[in-house]
Amino acid sequence: MGSWSSLERELEQLKQEGRYRPISVWESGSDTWMTIGGRRVLQMSSNNYLGLTNHPDMKAAAIAAIEQYGVGSGSVRTITGTLSIHDQLERELAAFKGTEAALVFQSGFTTNQGVMTILGPDDVVISDELNHASIIDGIRLTKAQRRIYAHKDMDQLEAVLRECGGFAKRLVVTDGVFSMDGDIAPLPAIVELAEKYDAIVYVDDAHASGVLGRNGKGSTDHFGLTGRVHIQVGTLSKAVGAVGGYVAGDQVLKDFLIQKARPFLFSTSQPPSVAASCLAAIRVLKQSGELMEQLWANAGYFRTKVQELGFDTGASETPIVPVIVGEPARAMRFSDLLLQEGVFAQGIVYPTVAMDKGRVRFIVTAKHTRDDLDHALGALEHAGRQLGLL
Repeated sequence: MGSWSSLERELEQLKQEGRYRPISVWESGSDTWMTIGGRRVLQMSSNNYLGLTNHPDMKAAAIAAIEQYGVGSGSVRTITGTLSIHDQLERELAAFKGTEAALVFQSGFTTNQGVMTILGPDDVVISDELNHASIIDGIRLTKAQRRIYAHKDMDQLEAVLRECGGFAKRLVVTDGVFSMDGDIAPLPAIVELAEKYDAIVYVDDAHASGVLGRNGKGSTDHFGLTGRVHIQVGTLSKAVGAVGGYVAGDQVLKDFLIQKARPFLFSTSQPPSVAASCLAAIRVLKQSGELMEQLWANAGYFRTKVQELGFDTGASETPIVPVIVGEPARAMRFSDLLLQEGVFAQGIVYPTVAMDKGRVRFIVTAKHTRDDLDHALGALEHAGRQLGLL
């Protein structure tokens, strides 16, 4: 093995720029309060929007599936890895999303890589500039032409669509909720433009699944666009509380991806316990009205109070509430100060966001109490004053 000196130099550069972040090792399960280094801290960075990681129905379903099926599926889906629990999950997911079919992948990331398989060299993919890394990587793996439009800029999107009339397929892809800023895609306008220019609409609802729409059905349902969005990608790893990703759409899309999507074809299927807990989560979501109301009430309260303190929350309009502070080292220092105050909120810096848009990203959940949120606000104010942000 050759020298790792080049890697060491790059790591040292990250440290000098304040962009190096070691992994945090937690001693308790995902919850509103978690233990790290023997100390309980308020968790404000988890994607566990509805608190389902500890839901008794999901835990019971996982345990029962282990007893029935064992701990693994033993194969990829196309050989012996499609168990009845996987088939049932996809059927209920499709019914929940209001589509003909659904196909489950091992993660939301691999779902986006797999779905891009539908594109060939005669096609074009048109992507919002702030789309998630998994979409960007999925696009890189295609032979399709690529176009980018400025974030949520519908005039620019229309101009690009107008220029792309000669391609066999035109696919417009957007996050439903943008993970760094917490803003919502203008999906009705995107759909109208796509219909005008005969384009396919593809929405990644990783942060909208379980958050937007009736009972968390996502951004398509939120805007009343069921039947007009061709490809809905979602995650089972965030609000759903387990792990995995899925695509919901027409049966022909599912059939094609089963034959062609390499992440699906060459990865062992979800453990039966995971599929069972996801299936239980869908049934919980159907009764989740109260949980979602609490989620949005908490998010509105927290965002308003953060803004009243004088912090910049950017374009946030969902339970994702960034506090934008600027250059990377300052953002990471702010996160460290908050942890000293007993609040874990992750610093996020370049290249995930622009170099001058470093932030601490808070994620509010349905399980946070008003006392929890007030504790976080107190820590924010104290750390903000220490760092000269207020």
